[in-house]
Amino acid sequence: MSYQVLARKWRPGNFTEMVGQEHILRALINALDEDRLHHAYLFTGTRGVGKTTIARIFAKSLNCETGITSKPCGECSACKSIAEGRFIDLIEVDAASRTKVEDTRELLDNVQYAPTHGRFKVYLIDEVHMLSGHSFNALLKTLEEPPPHVKFLLATTDPQKLPVTILSRCLQFNLKRMPISLIDGHLKFILQQESVAFDDASIRLLSHGADGSMRDALSLLDQAIAFGGGKLEQTEVQAMLGTVSRDRVMSILKALVANDAALVMKHIDELADLSPDYANVLAELLAMLHQMALAQKVPEAVDENLIEREALLQLATQLSSEDIQLFYQVGLIGRRDLPLAPDPRGGLEMALLRMLAFKPTLEGRAAQATTTAVAATLASPVSEQNAAPAGQQMTAPGNVPEASAQPARSSSPVEETVPATPVQFDGNWAGLVEALNLRGMVKQLAVNCTLREKSSTDVMLVLNKENEQLLNPVMQKKLEEALCARLQKKLKLHIELGAQQVESPAKTTARNHAERQQSAEELIQQDPMIQALKENFNAEVVPNSVKPINN
Repeated sequence: MSYQVLARKWRPGNFTEMVGQEHILRALINALDEDRLHHAYLFTGTRGVGKTTIARIFAKSLNCETGITSKPCGECSACKSIAEGRFIDLIEVDAASRTKVEDTRELLDNVQYAPTHGRFKVYLIDEVHMLSGHSFNALLKTLEEPPPHVKFLLATTDPQKLPVTILSRCLQFNLKRMPISLIDGHLKFILQQESVAFDDASIRLLSHGADGSMRDALSLLDQAIAFGGGKLEQTEVQAMLGTVSRDRVMSILKALVANDAALVMKHIDELADLSPDYANVLAELLAMLHQMALAQKVPEAVDENLIEREALLQLATQLSSEDIQLFYQVGLIGRRDLPLAPDPRGGLEMALLRMLAFKPTLEGRAAQATTTAVAATLASPVSEQNAAPAGQQMTAPGNVPEASAQPARSSSPVEETVPATPVQFDGNWAGLVEALNLRGMVKQLAVNCTLREKSSTDVMLVLNKENEQLLNPVMQKKLEEALCARLQKKLKLHIELGAQQVESPAKTTARNHAERQQSAEELIQQDPMIQALKENFNAEVVPNSVKPINN
């Protein structure tokens, strides 16, 4: 007897054998048991999470000779035929290879006829989002008024591409990615049943490599068993996957935290002997940095199953949250640019060195703060009117000497030096915000506020409750300083949460962009050449591909 791959051999034959997706199974089981059946079901989710498997089990439940049931017998001719893929009343279609409207019409020509052997004629259309617009139109008519003996089971990895007219006529079920712990447990169960020796570390590697797909996990498991000669060992699974021990990645991370470039290079040199996939090394490093960020803010969210959990919790106390975010962002960009590097190892080394190069030292941070304070003091002419009380830092507008030290770019909320010429604030908040040349979070706070009232000494702004996360004392203080500097007068800034009576600059920008986007899409649709392509070649304008030209 020929060998049967694990993904097919261990494919669930009923709902009780399913792993995960309990939220979907509960709804379907209740619908079957209570005979509350819809005519069209849509299963969405990434590859290998059980969309078509659930659809086939559902087809069994509808056509089992024992009656409509959530527990098909698996022994009758209908159940066996469906399991073997030869049930004449289960019509399976791969929409990716049958996208034309003629294919869809041919498929639906027989909808009106009663099933040959089963209780229902079931149409299982996989990757339904690949159908053309005209094919959807042809399908829509049948979905609106289906015969009582017909059920539609649609599956897709990209539901966003489905027309809303189709979505509104289906019961939608979104299948989740399989958690690593669930994949881990299922692989161990299968290996025990197959009498294959394994170690926990190798199973963990395969579970990570599956990326949330149980089917991919079983395919990798098949490959690993063959690669290891009938058993699973960590070193061999690592060699097969092109991964390296997480201990080595942890050593690199510790060297980064210690700010030891020489030690980082030493670990990379040792790593090179294993001919690793350098993109995977960066990916592992990013995953660890992610867990460290969680450890600092939400310790209980750190993955309990991580072998190096305690080590990451300890490392998280040795690095500032800003540095973790810096390392993560640099690593993310480095992984993206890795294919452009002259060689992958060099790309990894440069990404790691860039992390250290941009990491501020404690001395550098102190010097930056001192320089900022000195520059602010030197830039301000002292008089009785604007002299600051003893013990307080004074910041006031004025002519800045060319030779004086300038604040570091990261310490200022504005893009460039404020002129000596003040602007006049006539109540046009949007215009003033533009003149301030703000950036980052300070800019986001400013553009989402509206002006309530102003006086010679106070400015009152209103921020919507939905943007409450933008408001904090540091950002408010920076915005106040920018206002004082630009208007060259001492002002007190007040920001309260509440309903805005006028449109904020951010909403104005968003509305203008939406209007320009709509105009661009309308112009494309009216273009004679586009209309000719649509009429003569059944062409379609790809959604979200039209972008307005920026002025």
